[in-house]
Formats: sequence, structure tokens, C-alpha cells
Amino acid sequence: MKLLRFGPPGQEKPGALDAQGRVRDLSAVVDDIGGNVLLPASVAKLRALDLAALPLVAGEPQKSLRLGPCVARTGKLICIGLNYSDHAAEAGMQVPPEPVVFNKWTSAIVGPDDNVEIPRGSVKTDWEVELGVVIGQGGRYIAEADAMPHVAGYCIVNDVSEREFQIERSGTWDKGKGCDTFGPMGPWLVTADEVPDPQALRMWLDVDGKRFQSGSTATMVYKVPFLISYLSRFMSLQSGDVISTGTPPGVGMGQKPPVFLRAGQTMHLGIDGLGTQTQLAVQA
Repeated sequence: MKLLRFGPPGQEKPGALDAQGRVRDLSAVVDDIGGNVLLPASVAKLRALDLAALPLVAGEPQKSLRLGPCVARTGKLICIGLNYSDHAAEAGMQVPPEPVVFNKWTSAIVGPDDNVEIPRGSVKTDWEVELGVVIGQGGRYIAEADAMPHVAGYCIVNDVSEREFQIERSGTWDKGKGCDTFGPMGPWLVTADEVPDPQALRMWLDVDGKRFQSGSTATMVYKVPFLISYLSRFMSLQSGDVISTGTPPGVGMGQKPPVFLRAGQTMHLGIDGLGTQTQLAVQA
């Protein structure tokens, strides 16, 4: 099932994508796509719905109908750095002995096709296509063997990053990762039953029609079950939290010479089975 949120920013309603690629309104069934709605029993009830019997929403999704972030009220957007060995190499860094963990502030989260703002003073805004793992059943100290039932579904995250803020301005990575609009999420949350192997998904990203990133979740250093177990040692994972699991090679920082986003450029990115995103870069 593909769960989504549609409508103007801040006024999104819950919906689902039907077999014909049209949006059906779930407002009479759930208040939004987030929190307890993502618990296993709640997702099972949604999957049992006859979507054809629900109200049809006018407009074509991602064209005449805006989609918002596919998860509402995200409590934590937890990111994993250097989780692809070839990306670590292009960044001139070693694969870490444990996952690198950082945060994107929830104020960074926007819809999959909303504009991405280049921060004032930025000279090194970059792109990163990533697999997002949406937590359904929360927990602490989750065993790796028990991790996958905690997943409600998957989505695309563009981990937009300002490299000077992240790397050259001292302190942690977070201030280069959490700028407003730096977390496009969606277009939809694909429930876990439709993604039999999250470690076998092709992913790609283009800027102005030029392919920069082309990879697969198969080359992750730390896989999804391990990441869920690992993170749950340090924090409780809660329904609606999102884990952004790292990016394959091809980021702007890794080009020779480096290439960074400029206002007026367009990012287009996708992951097999999870849809696509398109963002115009604008000056903040």
C-alpha cells in the first residue's frame, strides 16, 4: 500500500494511491499518516480497505496535486553517515567502525517536490538520495533478529547537505544537515509488505538531467535490521520516526572538481518501487 499526504503545506490530508495511480482520501478513516496510525494493527486495517470505495481526490499526484511529506508529525529524523563504502571513499573518509549518527531537525522536512532553499551564505549545498525507513512499532533494545517487524514502510529521503556548514565550520554535522527544506520526504510511504527486500533497491539522482548518483541499497555497510537494533540502544524508537540510511557515491562533494547546487537547478531522484522526487533549488 502507498500511503501519502496531499494538499497545501500545513493543511495536508491523509490519502492512499489506488491501483490506477489516483489519490483516495483517507480523512474519514484516519486523522493523518503518522504516530499510532503506523502501528502494525492500524496499517493492517488500512491495507484491508477497499480503496475504490473511498472518495477520489481531484488532480494528478505530483503534478496538479501537491503531495506533502509522507509522514506527519515525525518525532525524529535520524540519519546515518558514510554507510556506503564507495561514498566514504569519495568523501576521503574511512568506513566507520560503528554507524555515524546525526539528526535532521524536523523543520527541515518538506514534500517530495517542494523547493529546496539554498541557505544564505551557502557555497556548498549538496544532494544525497537515501532510503528512509519508517518506524511502526516502537521499542528499545531491539534485537537485530527482531527488527524488521518494527518497520511500517519505506520512503525516499533527499538528505540535502551544506558541506561547508557540515564539515568546515567546527562542531557536529547537524548544522549542515538540518537547514529548512533539507529533508524532502516521499512521495509516499510504501508499506513494508510491498518491499520484500529493502537491501535490493536501485537508487539514482540527476541534477538538470545529468546522472550523478547511481547505486543500490545492496551496498550498504550497515543494513536496515542492524541500524534499527543499533539505534535502539541509544534512544527509544517511536511510531513515525524515520531513519535515513545513507547515500551511494555521486554526491557533489565527491566530483572532481566538486560541483554544488545553484539556484535554478533541478534535482530529480528515485528509488525502485518507492517513486520519484523533483526539487527546484531556490535562494533562501
